[in-house]
Amino acid sequence: MTLQEDVGPCNEFCSKQPERGNHIQKTDARDNKAFPEGDKMQMKQEITLFTGITLIVGNMIGSGIFVSPKGVLMYSGSYGLSLLIWALGGIFSMFGALCYAELGTSIFKSGASYAYILEAFGGFIAFIRLWSSLLIIEPTTQAVIAITFANYIVQPIFPSCEPPYEAVRLIAADRKST
Repeated sequence: MTLQEDVGPCNEFCSKQPERGNHIQKTDARDNKAFPEGDKMQMKQEITLFTGITLIVGNMIGSGIFVSPKGVLMYSGSYGLSLLIWALGGIFSMFGALCYAELGTSIFKSGASYAYILEAFGGFIAFIRLWSSLLIIEPTTQAVIAITFANYIVQPIFPSCEPPYEAVRLIAADRKST
C-alpha cells in the first residue's frame, strides 16, 4: 500500500485524489461551493415574538421584580393598590421595551444602546454612555441583583430577625464572582 492509497480519517477530506473504484472522491475544502461567490455566512437578524417576550421577561424577572415587592406592598397600604402599581409599572416597561425593539429594527448596527446613541447624538455622547455603562451602570446593577439574591437565600435561615450583614455580603460576593 502506498502513501497515496493510505487514506485515514484525517486525510480523507484534505487531499484531492482521483476517484478509484468504490472510493469516495476526495476534494479540497476550498473547492466546496456551498455558498455562491460573494455570499458570506452570517446569523439571521431576526427576533420572533416568542424570543422577544422571553428576552423582556427574562430581564424583568432576572432583576427588578424581586428587589421591590416588599417595599411596594409596605408603602402602598393595600394589596389592590400594590397590584395596580405593579400593573402600571409593567405597562410602562412594555412601552420602553417596544421603543427599544423599534430602535433595533430601524438601526441595523450591533452595540445596542451605544449604536443607537452614536446614530442619534454622535461619537462623544455615545463614548460617555459606553464608559458610564461599563464603570457604573452594569456593575451596580449586578451588585443589586447579587445582594437581593443573597438576602433571599439567607432569609429562611433567620426568619425572625434581620440576616447577618456579613453572611449576605459573602453570598453576594460569591454569586457575583460566578
